[in-house]
Amino acid sequence: MTTEKPRRLTLGALLHGSGGHIAGWRHPLSPPDGQLDLAHHVRIAQTLERGTFDALFIADVVAIWGHDLDSLKRTARADHFEPLTLLAALSTVTERIGLVATATTTYNEPFHIARKFASLDHLSGGRAGWNVVTSVVPLEAGNFGRDTHLEHTSRYRRAEEFVHVVRALWDSFADGSVTRDQASGLYYDPAGLRPARHAGEHFTVRGPLNISRPPQGNPVLFQAGSSETGKDFAARHGEVVFTAQTSLEGAQAFYTDLKTRAAAHGRRGGEVLVWPVLTPYVASTEREARARLDELQDLVHDDVARRLVQDNIGDLDLTGYPLDGPVPEIGATNRSRSRQDLLLDLARRENLTIRQLALRFATVGSVVGTPATVADHIESWFRRRVADGFNISFPYLPGSAEDFVDQVVPELRRRGLFRAEYEESTLRGHLGLPRPAGRPFTPSELSEPSVSPVSPVSSRVDAEAGTR
Repeated sequence: MTTEKPRRLTLGALLHGSGGHIAGWRHPLSPPDGQLDLAHHVRIAQTLERGTFDALFIADVVAIWGHDLDSLKRTARADHFEPLTLLAALSTVTERIGLVATATTTYNEPFHIARKFASLDHLSGGRAGWNVVTSVVPLEAGNFGRDTHLEHTSRYRRAEEFVHVVRALWDSFADGSVTRDQASGLYYDPAGLRPARHAGEHFTVRGPLNISRPPQGNPVLFQAGSSETGKDFAARHGEVVFTAQTSLEGAQAFYTDLKTRAAAHGRRGGEVLVWPVLTPYVASTEREARARLDELQDLVHDDVARRLVQDNIGDLDLTGYPLDGPVPEIGATNRSRSRQDLLLDLARRENLTIRQLALRFATVGSVVGTPATVADHIESWFRRRVADGFNISFPYLPGSAEDFVDQVVPELRRRGLFRAEYEESTLRGHLGLPRPAGRPFTPSELSEPSVSPVSPVSSRVDAEAGTR
């Protein structure tokens, strides 16, 4: 009889060049050129590894983050590394911490993604993770020969098939079949070859992948689905699921819902971890911590505040609306509707102005206080089964990451919540996730294409309106 392993707190960290806060790059302790400074990223990665974080995570869109020049010119969002390139570099200066990158299924091909993440997994000794996204920024379409952004339901149908193909490609060689036997002159055992031979709605991929099976079997799959469609996708495929929640009640409902959906797909609770975002403002006193938050909020320019709401709430021009006036009604959009719902619900519930909503959104998931206060929040949400861990977004870098590692991590260790040292070498090992078995071989794969089965999402996705 299989039993669940004891739960253990897991921690990831968002690695924004200058920090997660929209004005983080303006903080006097953030290097203004941090976005493209490799030494800066190395310092942060090594700090997080010193804090025994499970993983560091680099978010990405394949466009600049925003097209309104009045606001874009006042942020650091037009200037950032391609994440897999950066993680490959960081793999050479770290030893244990997991390395996770976003890659879209809408503007990539499965073979590319399978090959890149398999390569990163080999380079890092089994520390790679893929954050699967369908893209929520319409600007991405124009960089790939499209006039409009692919409609939401089509994005998820494509994503479903995309993940299926990538997994098949990762399993192109059975474990142990690449022998590299110099004496016999046999590099791999042909009996272990597993061509993908896939033909489906969106992709025809012959395979096999031209690299042996990743050390982890499959790199760890991360996801951030929050709509009905997104949560079902995450419950089927995600092994770590990000979420942004503004209340304990909302976080509890999300956690319970996702675990229930995962169980319906035959997955045990420990095979799907939920990580709410947490932005810590840590200082020796509550007053000092609040002053650190206020300092960053004061650096948010009016143009940035207006655009922050506009870009995340939907396709509506807020130029003619007063910042200190109410948030107007929003119609249906092709943006992230779960994010839109979160913001509109917050604005209506608390009667926020556009400026107030922007500043609240800039600090979603914030916990402000002493190391004990932040640890209390983490412990409470973990023990109440609202979270299996947290995705930490540091408001400015490197200072707030160093504060967390030097002040909060020791408190978590003192409470017996977090490891004092790494016990495993792979990301799956850190997270307590099983290593996937290889895909079974059938002789027909050598000659006939296989059409992927229609997944549950395909039969109902057209009727669903939610998005990530």
